[in-house]
Amino acid sequence: MNHDLHDRIKRLKERLSPCDICPRECGADRLGGETGQCGAGKEVAISGYGPHFGEERPLVGRGGSGTIFFAFCSLRCVFCQNYTTSRGRDAFEISTSQLADVMLRLQDRGCININLVSPTHYTPQILEALYEARSLGLNLPLVYNCSGYEKLDILAELDGVVDIYMPDIKYADAEIARGYSGVEDYPEVARAALQEMHRQVGDLQLNENGEAVCGLLIRHLVMPGGLAGTAELMEFIAREISPTSWINVMDQYRPTYLAHRYPEIARTITRREFEEALHATRQASEGFHLL
Repeated sequence: MNHDLHDRIKRLKERLSPCDICPRECGADRLGGETGQCGAGKEVAISGYGPHFGEERPLVGRGGSGTIFFAFCSLRCVFCQNYTTSRGRDAFEISTSQLADVMLRLQDRGCININLVSPTHYTPQILEALYEARSLGLNLPLVYNCSGYEKLDILAELDGVVDIYMPDIKYADAEIARGYSGVEDYPEVARAALQEMHRQVGDLQLNENGEAVCGLLIRHLVMPGGLAGTAELMEFIAREISPTSWINVMDQYRPTYLAHRYPEIARTITRREFEEALHATRQASEGFHLL
């Protein structure tokens, strides 16, 4: 696997200039010093790392999820709750060797996985760090915690490397996606990405301690006024992904970052809106595992 991983790293690094790592395909010469539309350049930038006990229960266990927060993002969500990270306001650069050391530190602290948050635009560097960390004893499951806005050929390079995929599925409607995240192709791209992720890893699997070891865990954020299209998305998951999918339907929407500029989303969701989203999820499939 190490030789194969080396080949994947080489192929992916070549795609940093011109960059086509994410579906935006902005063409930035990242190896030559340019930054992409996402904000990322040649070096990895993170905003922090550590054991995280606020993730979904199967990812936390006793030791916490070994979370690494990568700076910048390929989306432009106007309601981003982590905008200081996604816009790089608290970013600091590290080398791939330092990233490998971070992974090993998290393992030494008793974390049960390595949780890569918003990793897409650093995929080549992450695999390079993983190659080094594995040679030094890293043996934890790898969690790819992403927005769902992923290219199929890049995901193909992660086949057999990522153990747990944890994507968002944000919107059912292209115009809604364009208005709030700046990418109108989000629905079609994310649906295809989830299908590929499930093809690679299947439904979420737990060990005897109730800890996730492999599989797909889907997140969906309920938005005010039903703007995310929850019912349509859940029907898609039941029909095209798996009727026994593991899903976290989240009620944590807050009007942060630039959301105050959009009156229709400048509020929290109501209890009724969340209950309707849960009902639509259960209606799509009684076999869903809800977290």
